[in-house]
This record gives sequence, C-alpha cells and structure tokens, in this order.
Amino acid sequence: MLEINGIAVSNGIAIANAYCLVEPTLSFEKVEISEIDAEIERLKDAVAKTKLELEVIHESAMLKFGEEKAGIFSAHLLLLEDPEMFSAIVGKIKQQVNAEFALDEVSTMYINLFESMESDYMKERAADIRDVAKRLLAHLLHIELPDYSRLSTEVIIVAEDLTPSMTAQLDKQYVKGIVTNIGGRTSHSAILARSMEIPAVVGTKTATKNIKHGTSVIVDGKSGKVIVDATEEVKEFYLTAQKDFEQEGQLLHPYISLPSVSADGHHVKIVGNIGTPEDIEAIVTNGGDGVGLFRTEFLYMDRQELPNEEEQFTAYKKVLEKMEGKPTVIRTLDIGGDKELPYLNLANEMNPFLGYRAIRLCLDQQHIFRNQLRSLLRASVYGNLKIMFPMIATLDEFREAKKLLLEEQQKLIDNGIPVSEKMEIGMMVETPSAAIIADLFAKEADFLSIGTNDLIQYTFAADRMNERVSYLYQPYHPAILRLVKMVIDAAHCNGKWVGMCGEMAGDEVAIPILLALGLDEFSMSASSILSARSRIARLSKEKLMPHMESILSLTTAKEVEEYVKNILI
Repeated sequence: MLEINGIAVSNGIAIANAYCLVEPTLSFEKVEISEIDAEIERLKDAVAKTKLELEVIHESAMLKFGEEKAGIFSAHLLLLEDPEMFSAIVGKIKQQVNAEFALDEVSTMYINLFESMESDYMKERAADIRDVAKRLLAHLLHIELPDYSRLSTEVIIVAEDLTPSMTAQLDKQYVKGIVTNIGGRTSHSAILARSMEIPAVVGTKTATKNIKHGTSVIVDGKSGKVIVDATEEVKEFYLTAQKDFEQEGQLLHPYISLPSVSADGHHVKIVGNIGTPEDIEAIVTNGGDGVGLFRTEFLYMDRQELPNEEEQFTAYKKVLEKMEGKPTVIRTLDIGGDKELPYLNLANEMNPFLGYRAIRLCLDQQHIFRNQLRSLLRASVYGNLKIMFPMIATLDEFREAKKLLLEEQQKLIDNGIPVSEKMEIGMMVETPSAAIIADLFAKEADFLSIGTNDLIQYTFAADRMNERVSYLYQPYHPAILRLVKMVIDAAHCNGKWVGMCGEMAGDEVAIPILLALGLDEFSMSASSILSARSRIARLSKEKLMPHMESILSLTTAKEVEEYVKNILI
C-alpha cells in the first residue's frame, strides 16, 4: 500500500482503478524494406483502424457534447480519407522505406506548409494533421493511445495535469476521481471538478510515477490523500466513509426548497458558478437562487475558431430561460493565464497572469468583445441578465467597457432589436487596485463581485497554479479579509450590492465571516449550495458581527481559522 499526499480540491471519496493519461513514446527508426506491397497493406490496415476509432469517438462526442464539438472529429475523418496525402505516403513507401518513416515525412511536410500560412484557419489544419498522423503512427506501432472519451468502466484519471477543456469533457458516469501531479485549489480544472462533483486531488508531484495503469486507487477529496493498492481494512474504511458522505448529502435535500436566510432572519442569495449552459441543471437541482458567475470563456475553448454571435446568443438565451427570471450574472470573456485560445495566436508571455488577458484583451481586440456584447444584449430579454466585466484594474477600463456595451445596445435598438431595460452592469474586484478604490467603482457600477481566486493571487504575489507556493493561497488572511470588508462597505455606502464568486464564497470557515461583513450574494460550485445554505441557516448575523473587530485584528490566517472554528461554529 502507498499513500500519496496532494491538495484536496473537490470533496468526496472515489474508489476505482487508475486510468493513466500518460502519452506513450511513439518512436521508430527508418528501415529499408523490400516487401513494398506488404508495407502498403500495413498502412491501409492502420488507416482502417484509425477510421473506425475516429467514427466511434465522433459518435460518442455527438451524444455527449453535440454536433459542434464533435465537428473536430469529422474534420479528422476527412483528412484521413484525403487521397492526395495517402498517395504521397504510398509514394514514399515505394522508395523502399517503412510506413512509419513515410508517414512522418509526409505529415511533417504538410504540417510545416500549413503552419507557414498567414490564415489562422489554415494554421489550425496543421494541428488536425498532427493529431491524425499520431493516431496512424500509434496503430502502425501497435501502441494504444490514452482516450478517455471511450471509457466504458469506472476509473480514476491519473495525469500530469488536466487542461480546463479536457476536464470539461470528462464523463461523470465513468470518471469517478481525478489525481494530478501539478495544479492548485483554484486552477480551472479543479473548479470544474468541483462543479461536476468529481472527487479530486492535485499537486501530488509523483502520481504518474507511482501509480500504474489499472492499479486500485482511492481518492480522498477532503483530506488530499491518494491511497494506492489499499489493504482490505483501509478499503473497508473508505467504503464506509463514502456511504457516510452520500448520506450527509441526502440530509441536505430539504434545503433545496428553503430560502437562503440566517437564523436571525437575514436574507442572502446563494447562487452557482457555471462554465457551460449544461451546468445550469446542477444549480436548478440544488435549488440555487441564480447564477453568480457564467464563465463564458468555455464557449471559446476546445474549438478551432471564435464562436459566432448566433452560437453565443443561443447559449446565453438557454441559460437565462432555464433560470426563469432568477438573477444571472454573465462574465464577459476572461481568457489568458491558464486559459488559452490557440487559434488567436497570442504571443507567449513571461507572466501571463499579469499580462494580456481578460478585459485587457477585449478592449484591444474589440471585434471579439463587441460580438459577445451583441449576443448578450440580444439574449437579455429572455431573463434577468447582469453583465460583468473581469480583471478591471482602473476606472478607465470600466468606463471604456461600459461605453462599448452601450454603443452596441444603441445599435440594436436602432435596428429594432429588443434589449432588456433592467439589465445591470457590474465588474469583478480581483485586483488590489480595484479593491482599494472600490468606493469610486461603486459610484459607476451597478454591482461589485469579488473574485477571491485572483484577488488572493495578486495580493500575495503568488501564482495560484504553482503548487510550490500554494501555501500562500490564504483566504482567511487578515489582508484578504480587510480588502473584502473594504469592498463591501464601499458598495453599501453607495447603495450597491456585493457578491463573491471566488471559491472562498463556499468555504465553511469563510461563510460566517462573510455573513457578518454583509456580503449579499455567495456564488459557488453547485455542489456546495445546499451545505452553504444549511450552514447560514444555523448562524446569526447579529451575533457574529461583534466578533469582526477581533478577527480583523488577528495577525495570521491560522489564527483566524482557529478563532472561527473554536468560537463561531
């Protein structure tokens, strides 16, 4: 038995065999062959197997994600059937070289050709050729590539890391847990794992080295432990813990239909964070009071070109209609940092989290921004839409973003296209500069939403994706609590409401503090809504408030945590 420790990022217990997402080495040597016809047959056989594989993956993707996301595999099938490329590979084989070498020579030539073109669309074809060639090569070498899109048994995914788009495609029916070498609590793959209620432990450093494919694994998403080849005694312990966790969830069911109100009658809103329109079901199922954050960047990811206005309009309309008039905060495009769009061909940056991202990119590339704003405005009549700008650092940025929004709104009105008259325009407070001048922002924004994941990162100058400095992710630190209080007080003084859409909003230690400080809206993963509602129902805001002076005078996060656990809950 082996115990590996990491960072617990998504609660729950998972027990299954490991599915290691480790890319195999597809190495080969150039070989001179004499049986040319036999080598061409090897190539044909690899093509046939690849075609069958792609057809199965395409069908699976269609069922899970719809025609749009499955389109990439349609493109791969067309490439596979390209007679010109096939003939070029056969031509190389006729020069008495092995199929692997011939495939590599031809595919590399095509990849270099497409990558040298100016068109972004044509450059993306190079990635398609690379993917198809890799599948063909794997079949020629009789090596199986990892492919979780075709899972048919329950597994624990073990990987170096999972990109946000990879995590979004996981099938909960079969993926019961996630373990990665790198990552932190606020990485987007961790956030998505929580929203999908998949137990996850990240930042283990050695998982892929110490866990073999098919090995029995236990993931403890609360303690951050990963148990490999557990003894029967340990396995029985975790099976019992798994049942207890499920029973605790059932005890929360009565809170689905109850209002979000404290023991002394103070009403708040407990809402959910989503990444796709499909995520809305979890908020509805858990009785959420609305959507506090729709991360629209996931509409732009895992594809080869920007979504058009109609695609976005359809997605936003779907979410607004499903919320049936409940408040729905949609954040404009927040790309950059750990969320990349390869088809934009943005330059590499030494510090991407401090660079060209979010509102900075949108104000610079206005065609992208205006397209999204139009689709949001058109959808606004279908529900209670609130538009929120991310990564605002200065008043100039907020004013410019709002100006562009109002310009697009007027254009739609002039063309007879209806737009909601009650739409609120707000911003995220995730930079220290925004928190410090929150009083100025509150005069011009309709609401403020505190994004604690980035606010903590920027306040402590600690990359939240770097597990080596993960100890500096300290939501209870007095520096963070004082900034939060500053924002809430500034907003309330100007008659504006304040939400929080960072992970801190659903944290059991933070909730009493945030309630006492006067936070109006708590936005979190849908899976946390009921536990947060039950916790607030047992707390009295009036009794908590006198403790705030003592808490804000403490010197460390550990002192704050101990104070809350020993005195407030």
